[in-house]
Amino acid sequence: MSDQTIATDKLRIAILGGEYLPGERLVEAQLCERLGVSRFNVRAAIQELAADGLVKVERNKGAHVRKVSIDEAVEITEVRMVLEGLVAARAAAKVTDAQASELDEIGLLMRRAVSAGEFRRYSDLNSRLHSLIRGIAGHSTADGIIETLRGQLVRHQFMLSLHPGRPAISLPQHERIIEAIRERDPKAAEDAMRAHIASVIEALRDMDAGETR
Repeated sequence: MSDQTIATDKLRIAILGGEYLPGERLVEAQLCERLGVSRFNVRAAIQELAADGLVKVERNKGAHVRKVSIDEAVEITEVRMVLEGLVAARAAAKVTDAQASELDEIGLLMRRAVSAGEFRRYSDLNSRLHSLIRGIAGHSTADGIIETLRGQLVRHQFMLSLHPGRPAISLPQHERIIEAIRERDPKAAEDAMRAHIASVIEALRDMDAGETR
């Protein structure tokens, strides 16, 4: 693995993990020291992440972590709704018995997390479930686009998962997705996934309205 790839992966993980906040400047000299690579590799990493929508580079101002507005987050999520619906349908057509059992296990853990009020745990399981569904579907093109879109929304998604009452709303939606995939019903799986993502859009708008009151 090249130094440039290592630098890009480390910086992406740091941004997605919240170590750099939206709007925070990315200083090349500091990144060189932190990532242990040359300035050339740091610049290449920044350009790659800018292409992914995680970083914004401005002339004479340098690079900073890109802020995503609620309006843009809604648009991105609308695109996700179409793609994740496609992926859910394909997963329903391809799922094995072993994969169906794994979906059931995640669903059980999600129910336990909600009952225990462990909402950070629930957020992690949510990501795990969607990742598993994409893995079952095996649609590499859709998977790559979804990952890029999810990366741009990671902070909105995390805040949403901690929003009061949100996990209790999304849990039955996830359970319907799991059931449809287990039943190997592509149309029901797509419909369930699209309904879930539509609910995310509504929640984003509600969250924004609450913040602006």
